[in-house]
Amino acid sequence: MSPPSKSAYSVGPPASQPYPALSYELYPPRSTAAAETLWRTIRELEQTSPDYVSVTYGASGSNRDTAVELLSRLLSDSSLRPLAHLTCVGNSREYLLDLVDELITLGVRGILALRGDTPKDPSVGAGDLPYASDLVKLVREAERRRTAHLCAGRLAVGVAAYATRHPESPSFGHDIEALLAKQTAGADFAITQVFFFPDHYQRLVSAARRAGVDIPIIPGVMPLTSVRRLDRLAELAGIEMDHQLRNRLAAATDDAARRRIGVQATVNLANAALDAGAPGIHLYTFNEHAAALDVLENLQLRRPPVPGGLSRSA
Repeated sequence: MSPPSKSAYSVGPPASQPYPALSYELYPPRSTAAAETLWRTIRELEQTSPDYVSVTYGASGSNRDTAVELLSRLLSDSSLRPLAHLTCVGNSREYLLDLVDELITLGVRGILALRGDTPKDPSVGAGDLPYASDLVKLVREAERRRTAHLCAGRLAVGVAAYATRHPESPSFGHDIEALLAKQTAGADFAITQVFFFPDHYQRLVSAARRAGVDIPIIPGVMPLTSVRRLDRLAELAGIEMDHQLRNRLAAATDDAARRRIGVQATVNLANAALDAGAPGIHLYTFNEHAAALDVLENLQLRRPPVPGGLSRSA
């Protein structure tokens, strides 16, 4: 798919109003062919001038080398600012401190601190840090050791939030308490897991604010164009299914029709979150740019002027 035309972009809001943030999630490629596809996607996403792209990290550091390699190449060969995922389950304090130090040396200035999935292999231990809030504290500890290298600045530390109950959590209220603990530990912002209903994001933000969470909570959305992905998310992440949308996608006669239905559903979801005060949008791309760019073109998200004189609302 070619980059959206200039007509798809518009001038942003007045100077007194901040632009909505725009970010994407990518994951390290598992093969040479996947790497070629990923870099085509990266070149397309660069045209939308996102604020950052997050790079996923495998369970217990299973893809550390490929993740670090992708982060390094993003820094050296692209205009994108990477946010490095980091998980603590199954890892020691020493390993994690070493990895944060490596990321800082590499030039990474943002980390998404996550607990991570429970290891499927029973031989893998729980690790030294049981909660994401513990990992946030460790990142801040590593940051203090490298203050001089950061020009006396700070790392941007993000965490996960759940618009619906985490599958391993006893309650939605417990998730809110966990988010507050992550903020107290030093988190700067949160990105939500995927959700299917606009009121779920609004409920999350309202409950979080009542509990004292005041960091930005960015809605994470994905192009809802695949029945298989909807089913997998509902199964693995315990997310309440939008059966009406699933039925419409399943009844569509071809991929083009499914894409139109899914893109519009995603745009509606993102617009509802923005109307509710969301500070931006985080798009889960699955390393594919076409549907993500369709969402942006229809969303008309206001963006700051691009160097060279163009103005975008990609």
